[in-house]
Amino acid sequence: MARATIYVGCTVPQLLRGAQSRIFPSHSPLGVLRHSAFCYCTGNGTIKSKRKMDHLERTANNFRQEVITQAKVCGITNESETVKRLRLAIANKDFTFKAGQWVDFFIPGVSVVGGFSICSSPGLLEREGILELAVKHTVHPPAHWIHTECTLDSEVALRVGADLHGYQEGKGNRHKLGTAKLYYSAKNTSELLFKKNILGLMKAFPGKITCCFHVTQQRSQICKELQPHITEGRISEKDLEKHVSNDTSWYICGPPPMIESISKLLTNIGVPRNRVFFEKWW
Repeated sequence: MARATIYVGCTVPQLLRGAQSRIFPSHSPLGVLRHSAFCYCTGNGTIKSKRKMDHLERTANNFRQEVITQAKVCGITNESETVKRLRLAIANKDFTFKAGQWVDFFIPGVSVVGGFSICSSPGLLEREGILELAVKHTVHPPAHWIHTECTLDSEVALRVGADLHGYQEGKGNRHKLGTAKLYYSAKNTSELLFKKNILGLMKAFPGKITCCFHVTQQRSQICKELQPHITEGRISEKDLEKHVSNDTSWYICGPPPMIESISKLLTNIGVPRNRVFFEKWW
């Protein structure tokens, strides 16, 4: 059966839900990870601890591969004013991933583990031994390191997570290509990462892949190529309600407040919870 897929996000969504859990190995060669925490005093003087949940805790119930693979930075480019694209050379020939997966990102000397979506294709890894990540600048230690300290030849380690286990191969399943609709929101067109790639996919698969770009703080003129696909303002209930059906799956990617807002919106327009998929990284 052909199915429609709706992607909603403020980054290019590459989400696949994991259906198994693995325990993070205590024998990791990168050592024991510490969690960030701070204490505060209540009105009666009681000391309480309030600890921020990190990437490994948030994704503890997601499947991930056991093997941790070494990688070397072989390219750093500015995808936008706030996003760097990292090219990583993978020497391990057994390292593989599927489209939509993410990696645990280990940095020597940084106790916090990052979680970043892979933005390159498995084909690039097969052909050139290269994997790419797009990382937005934040104060989170792994992202901050990438934007301020990472250089060519920096060495890191990766572990693939969030594999899709729900689909069983070899059971006579037949999958017919459905349609994909992407709602992609950013501050302005310069922050719409991979927009040329997306436009190229739309041309290559007319009617099968479509995208509506949303900009919320556009100040400059929009180029002619993008104009037909641009909507000013946030993604709204009106935008999404026309796609509600029993055969539509919804994938959301973005910061937690955005994920929570869109999830609530989808509930309000009658989308069942089991048709909505997302992962929170922070």
